[in-house]
Amino acid sequence: MQIHVVRPGQSLFGIAQAYNTTESELIRANELSAPGNLVVGQALVIPIVGRYVFVQPGDSLYTIARRFGMSAAELARINRIPLTQPLQVGTRLYVPPRPRRRGEFNAYVEPIGNVVTPALRQSTRNAAPHLTYLAPFSFQINRDGTLAPPNLDDFASIAGQNGVTMMLVVTNIEGGQFSTELAHVILTDEALQDRLLDNIMATARRLGFRDIHFDIERVDPADREAYNRFLRKAADRIHAAGYLISTALAPKTSAEQRGEWYTAHDYRAHGQIADFVVIMTYEWGYSGGPPMPVSPIGPVRRVLEYAISEIPAEKIMMGQNLYGYVWTLPYRRGTTARAISPQTAIDIARRENVAIQYDDRAQAPFFNYVDDAGRQHRVWFEDARSIQAKFDLVKELGLRGVSYWKLGLSFPQNWLLIEDNFDVVKR
Repeated sequence: MQIHVVRPGQSLFGIAQAYNTTESELIRANELSAPGNLVVGQALVIPIVGRYVFVQPGDSLYTIARRFGMSAAELARINRIPLTQPLQVGTRLYVPPRPRRRGEFNAYVEPIGNVVTPALRQSTRNAAPHLTYLAPFSFQINRDGTLAPPNLDDFASIAGQNGVTMMLVVTNIEGGQFSTELAHVILTDEALQDRLLDNIMATARRLGFRDIHFDIERVDPADREAYNRFLRKAADRIHAAGYLISTALAPKTSAEQRGEWYTAHDYRAHGQIADFVVIMTYEWGYSGGPPMPVSPIGPVRRVLEYAISEIPAEKIMMGQNLYGYVWTLPYRRGTTARAISPQTAIDIARRENVAIQYDDRAQAPFFNYVDDAGRQHRVWFEDARSIQAKFDLVKELGLRGVSYWKLGLSFPQNWLLIEDNFDVVKR
């Protein structure tokens, strides 16, 4: 499998011929809504085994083979050419697929207004074969230690049909926001904690959840150690029942990082207590902020490199967004960007007749356009190139896998690239 970026004048027919595949396969794999009108700069996943390389000026068998971690002799044998034969520019060479490594994948699924639409249900069905865990968001803590559950719809049966472990996500959301006060109430009352854990365990047994996931955010810095103590108590109960415990962590770059989202998330303690953690490496570009990539590779790398200094790499899942944003320019504080799927971003670029550009430093696609009312917009989103860059980082750092926020936004290339890079662990 490989990634092709559409160039001016290219057609789907010509691209299919170049890679020895068919137009129908390209349409199916990329869920193309307008196959006769490709967008310049659009990244397509080519659903073939291995990949083709087209010789560029200065290339040799040796330089191409080294790029893909193989010998020149092996590359020559596979392509049935003499080892000493000079290569002509434009020659197509076949490179076999790279070995895949095992990886775990989670996806949160959030019923908006506690409603599961047919589209969200289908998105979950489509993703499930590629997942280790499915995380309905969320079981919200009440002040009496009970839980307010989300709409679970058919999620358990979808997970069961695909060998996916259900993740019970516990949050301190109150009134639609993460509540510092609610976290403090729970973390400082031992009897209330016991009642909460009783309810969590009973819910997990009744509904078939096998991982308990604490996403407790905006914790008062003074409650940092109280949160650690609560997690140790929870881990004893959860492990005794034969379940997993996991936590969500804000994206920090040092133990000294301060702030309402960061201070109380103790990376080292979570790494010791939890079976694995999800680090929320996204939302640099967010709906209420200025336009920028949602998960630029540089900041993501810095967070994860700090994380592996505190937490075993095999316990870390990199957080990844399945969406982008449309901002109105010039950005004004108090305005809100609109969330869109990667597929919608491509549709907008097509409609506005603009080319998609790629920021090599951020490893993220973007484009600008002017709407019918004369307003300027900037779009940052994800594509096959940006996802492959993140997968390469996961493999380089030896991480456990990837956790997605969130299902319901179409991004077919992501799931194909999981198949190409990883053997998905099923628990």
